[in-house]
Amino acid sequence: MRAYRHGLFPMAEGRSGDRLFWLDPVKRGILPLDGFHLPRRLLRTVLSGEFTVTTDQNFAGVIAGCATPLPGRTDTWINPQIERLFTELFRLGHAHSIETWSEGTLVGGLYGVALGAAFFGESMFSFTRDASKVALVNLIARLRLGGFRLLDTQFVTNHLAQFGATEIPREIYKQRLAEAVDAPATWLHDLDPAILARECRHLAGRTG
Repeated sequence: MRAYRHGLFPMAEGRSGDRLFWLDPVKRGILPLDGFHLPRRLLRTVLSGEFTVTTDQNFAGVIAGCATPLPGRTDTWINPQIERLFTELFRLGHAHSIETWSEGTLVGGLYGVALGAAFFGESMFSFTRDASKVALVNLIARLRLGGFRLLDTQFVTNHLAQFGATEIPREIYKQRLAEAVDAPATWLHDLDPAILARECRHLAGRTG
């Protein structure tokens, strides 16, 4: 947690690797909570009830899903040691997960670390179309409603760029990080579905 406070995060060399190392990128990926782009089609999916979304109900399942090889991603930086460490952070209340379910089956989700008003997104997965995107929209809404100020994505992928993710210089990132980690925020375990839906409509530029 001290490393996160100072802008570092751990990764493994690969799923079968036995070494961890700390990263402190020159360019840091963030997803602005006030600049999140929510397409109307995805909003309809979020509000349709096609998926059931929970939080902190199956952290182990989410991190295992993130470590599962998928088409286009044959390896992963999540090795068994990373799984153990973050599961312990979850047990201590520092790490959180959002799960996306379809007919009782876990089909997508994401996990990360919360520190003050900063949330460090670690990884996400999807076994079904839009499952991880629905989890991400849910995360954004919860962070905004909980008073968070910073969503760190580590890097910017094409997947995240479509939602407004951007890179900022390390020096600027650490300034924003220092302000966020000492600010109060609340991870919302329970959230009224009506309030969540209203926030999602707000993100999409809609009301009612």
